[in-house]
Amino acid sequence: MNREHSFFYRLTTVLLIAVLAAAASGCVNKAQPNFERPPAPVTVTAAVAQDVSNYLDALGKIVARETVAIQPQVSGRITQIHFTDGANVRKGQRLFTIDPRPFEANVRQAQANLARDAALKKQAEANLAREVARENWGRAQVDRYRTLVEQGVVAKEQYEQLRAEYDSLRANSEAARAVVRSADETIKVDSAAIETAKVELSYCFIHSPIDGRAGQRLVDIGNVVNPGGQGNEHGNALLVIERLNPIYADFTISQNHLSAVQREMQQGSLKTEVRLPDSAGESVTGQLTFVDNAVQNETGQVTLRATLPNPDQRFWPGRFVNVRLVLSTTIGAVLVPVSAPQMSANGSYVYVVKPDLTAEQRTVSLGQRQGDLIVVEKGVAAGEQIVTNGQLGVTPGGKVLVEQPRDANNPAAAASGSKS
Repeated sequence: MNREHSFFYRLTTVLLIAVLAAAASGCVNKAQPNFERPPAPVTVTAAVAQDVSNYLDALGKIVARETVAIQPQVSGRITQIHFTDGANVRKGQRLFTIDPRPFEANVRQAQANLARDAALKKQAEANLAREVARENWGRAQVDRYRTLVEQGVVAKEQYEQLRAEYDSLRANSEAARAVVRSADETIKVDSAAIETAKVELSYCFIHSPIDGRAGQRLVDIGNVVNPGGQGNEHGNALLVIERLNPIYADFTISQNHLSAVQREMQQGSLKTEVRLPDSAGESVTGQLTFVDNAVQNETGQVTLRATLPNPDQRFWPGRFVNVRLVLSTTIGAVLVPVSAPQMSANGSYVYVVKPDLTAEQRTVSLGQRQGDLIVVEKGVAAGEQIVTNGQLGVTPGGKVLVEQPRDANNPAAAASGSKS
């Protein structure tokens, strides 16, 4: 075989192989069916319409409504303690007793001074009565001798002598009256001294001025206490009592929200919901009772205060809490589970399942979160079926397979769709 025959042989072989491969390929293509993506398994729930609150969330701190540092008003030795550290105390309950004996002696002495001065006053009044009687007798004599002088019966010199004696008697009466007035003033001083001594005696028995909870006592029996001074971190306090019911929750908001708060306050009092950080969904409702009169220069924040009931003493002074200030209520807002919205370059969206079990991608405008739900301000109507799980497998316009949720506690457990 020459070269030309060899070349044509190889060319014929290559062409034959190509034709056979093309024929085989055509047969394979004719055997394959058209590809269709299977429905994406998803969980759905119906969007709901309900009234929701518009609110501001803040971190707050619990503050006692009243804090009283019990301090001594007199000096003395502590002889009795009438409470237990950390106990609840009532207004008027006795807390401490300071040795009252020196003050009881002061009361008795003041009372004795009053009795003495009262006796002196009686004596001065008797002297005054005697001097007034003499003055009246002298006046009568002067009047009688004046007439006799005018009639020429007695000498004028005798009348002048009686007149001088009368002036002396009148001076004695005035002096006696001054003594009585002085005795009156002395008795007033004695009465005031008795009242002062009784007040000081009452300070020996220290009572609680408020209902509250006692802290740790800062003195023991036998300690000598004095008014004033700086005996401890609370001055010279014997005990600190804090009123825990009702109680305050202080928190701050940005000055940008102040106008909204003021506007809503004009419509009435604002409600607050206060919960402990470790409290699962349990909150206590209170009222906004204070807005500070100035914005803090350093932070641009405004301090607010909520008053809330605390009968079980759940809230403790100094403890941090989560505060929700409810500004207003939106009627018939549309809500979906927080797991439904997804993010894209164009914003938030959800998948809405149509009656033909195809998924429509909807751009939505989201509002505030309400527990496990979130407000959809625009893009979804109440009752529409929203995909809450399985969004990664969904394509816009594609088919979906609606499944029941595995977790009955999930918000999607209320979905109206069923497995198909």
